[in-house]
Amino acid sequence: MSREAQVRFCESRGVRIPPATLLIVGFEYQDDAERFLGVLRGRLAEFSLELHPDKTRLIEFGPHAARLRKARGEGKPETFTFLGFRHIARMSRRGKFWVQRVTDKKKMAAKLKSVKAELMRKRHLPVPEQGKWLAGVVRGHQAYYAVPGNTKANNAFRYHVTTLWQRSLSRRSQKGKVEWGRMRRIAGYYLPPTRTRHPWPEVRFAARYS
Repeated sequence: MSREAQVRFCESRGVRIPPATLLIVGFEYQDDAERFLGVLRGRLAEFSLELHPDKTRLIEFGPHAARLRKARGEGKPETFTFLGFRHIARMSRRGKFWVQRVTDKKKMAAKLKSVKAELMRKRHLPVPEQGKWLAGVVRGHQAYYAVPGNTKANNAFRYHVTTLWQRSLSRRSQKGKVEWGRMRRIAGYYLPPTRTRHPWPEVRFAARYS
C-alpha cells in the first residue's frame, strides 16, 4: 500500500459492517501501522462503532521479527489467531521464512466437546453407523485444517476422537469395555488416516496467477 493511510466506506451504497468483523492488515513499517490504526479508530467513531479493546493489537510479525526481537533481548515473535488457526512466524532449516498455521486449541476443544455429546446420544447404535458418522467428522475436520505444518494437531484430533469413541463404546454395558488394541483396529478401519490435503499457499497462488 501507499504510505498514506486511507480508510473509506461506501456510505452511499448502504454498506454496513457487522459487529464481529475480523480484519488483519500487514504493513512494512511500524509508523504506517500505527497511523492506519489511529485513522481507523477515528473513522469508525464517526459511525458510533469501535474496535474491540481486547482483540485489537499491533504485533511484530514477519521474516525479520525474530532477529529484531532477539537483538532487543525480547522473546519469540507473537502469534495471532484467525479463522480457526494460530499463525506462527517460523524459519526453516534453510533460513526461509514461512507462516505455520496450527489448529486453534479453543476451536478443537469445542469440536471435541460436541463430538462427545453426540457420541453419548449415538452410543447404542451399531458400530458401523457410529463409524460412518465419525469418519465424516474426521474427514470434514481435515478438509479445513489439513494444511501444511498442521499434521501434529490433526493427528491429535483423530486420536482424541478415537479415545472418546472408546469410552462411549465401553459404557454400552458393564462388561463391554473395549480394550485399546481392539479400538485401534476399529478406528483404523473406519476413520480416515491423517494426511495433508491442501497445498502450500504459494503453490495455490502460482496456480491462479502467472
